[in-house]
Amino acid sequence: MNSVETGLLILLVLAFVIYRQFKTRPADRSSIFYISAVVIVIGLVSGGLFDPDHFALSLAFLAAEGVAGVGLGILRAMTVRIWADAQGVAWSKGTVWTLLAWLASIAVRVIEQVAGTSMGLTVTTGGILIFVGLTLATQALVVSRRARALPGSAARSYNVER
Repeated sequence: MNSVETGLLILLVLAFVIYRQFKTRPADRSSIFYISAVVIVIGLVSGGLFDPDHFALSLAFLAAEGVAGVGLGILRAMTVRIWADAQGVAWSKGTVWTLLAWLASIAVRVIEQVAGTSMGLTVTTGGILIFVGLTLATQALVVSRRARALPGSAARSYNVER
């Protein structure tokens, strides 16, 4: 997959996920974990994660990108509105803060790309895909845990029965 195709894939996945986060949906769902796993695997197999000329620096940079992805996923998850209906079903919906957190996530990723390039690292789309997969999975995990923690929520028993 060339970088244009990968870039389009990233944009499509992000647009789809962001769009769906602003719809009222059950809070405890696992489909996003499959999407995240596929994105991460594509990022890993696309290669070029490490710059052979700056191996230690690129390894540290990849780790920092991973930490940023997880942290931003947690931040976005905390902005999602979660509630339980009368039957105990947990629901979620993104807020204006969620949109602002997405914009911050994108800005951080762009800054990381610029910083990596300015340090002389070869920037590839594999790192971007791993970042996107990690941040999506983290957000989904935290939203799901918040839903299960709601008083009167049936999400806990629903999740165990799957």
